[in-house]
This record gives sequence, C-alpha cells and structure tokens, in this order.
Amino acid sequence: MPRSSNFCGVILGAGESSRMGRDKALLPWPPGAAGGESFLSAAIRSLDPFTEMVIVVVGANEANLAPVIYARGAFLVRNQNPELGQFSSLRVGLQEVLNRGRDAAIITLVDRPPASVATLQTLTAAFASSTEETWAVVPELQGKHGHPYLISREMIEAFLKAPAGGNAREVEHQNQQHISYVAVDDPAVTLNVNTPEDYAAL
Repeated sequence: MPRSSNFCGVILGAGESSRMGRDKALLPWPPGAAGGESFLSAAIRSLDPFTEMVIVVVGANEANLAPVIYARGAFLVRNQNPELGQFSSLRVGLQEVLNRGRDAAIITLVDRPPASVATLQTLTAAFASSTEETWAVVPELQGKHGHPYLISREMIEAFLKAPAGGNAREVEHQNQQHISYVAVDDPAVTLNVNTPEDYAAL
C-alpha cells in the first residue's frame, strides 16, 4: 500500500558563506544569468511542486534572504545560533516541520544547483512505494550520497532526539537499516559550491 505523507520542503540557508565571500543563497542561477533566479529562489521553485510548503532556515542573513523567501511563497524560520553549524539548522527546520503539523520532509542545502524534476520524481516515488521500515530515501550518484533527501517522521524524531553537538551523519549511521539509497543520474545531487572557484566551474 503506498505511503501518504505530508511533505515540507526544508532548505538550509543559515551559513555564513565565509569561503565564498558573499551569501551563496543569493548567487545567480544559472551563473551569469541577468535578472534570473538565485540558488535560493531556484531551490524553492524546485521543491514547491513536491511539498505542501517550503521552509527556509536562515541565520544572521535573515534580512537579505527574507524578500526572496516571501516573494516565492515560502516560509522562514531563524536559527538563533547558526554558529553551531549545519546540524543545528537542520534541527530548527525539522522542529518547524512538526510545529506546522507535517510528518515528512524533503531536505536540501542552498549552496547547490537544484535537483532535476526527474530526480525529485524518482525520490518521491521511491518513498511512496517503500514500507514503514524506510525512514529515509537518499539519492546516490556513482557511490556518493547527496541532496535532496526525504525523511519520515521517525527520522525527523531521530534527528531531534540526537545530541545537539552531534551531526546528521552520526544519526544516519545509527539508523542505517532504515535508509534506502536510490541511484539517480543527476550531478546536482552531489555538487557543493563553497568557493568562487566552485561557482565558476559551474
């Protein structure tokens, strides 16, 4: 029997972008496109058809990101302690998912091109056809795991119950038997854009 889940999109965008020198969320996408989208607006647009709402986790960059978030019909939640790292932003975003009465999430990072529609269709179909023993569906490209990944309420709660000083990888390793890896043909799922050189290479 297919699983029915109320997905929230969660975009982690609270980082300082120190290596980039400017906020990665606002980098033009595609690179060099005049008047086009940014990484942030493209991420919201990509998740919107597959979710009931999209939540963006921001930090000290709230004032810069808020106009883009609201213009795209998404929601904002602030990580009051972004210096604690990405795991703290993940936990803030997932708590907001539960606060809004949803029981599953599609999680991605703001510092990358959005995954293709085909990839998101593949991942959501894999989740829908999985059993309740599957708590997460993660894309895999040539042996590398990436984003966006889909998680059920059980994995949301596992992340929220983990020590605040931990990280997502530790939680995933502890629940390996509940994770399904799905092969996709989409380089975007494993790309990380951390420096001007990374961005130029796109």
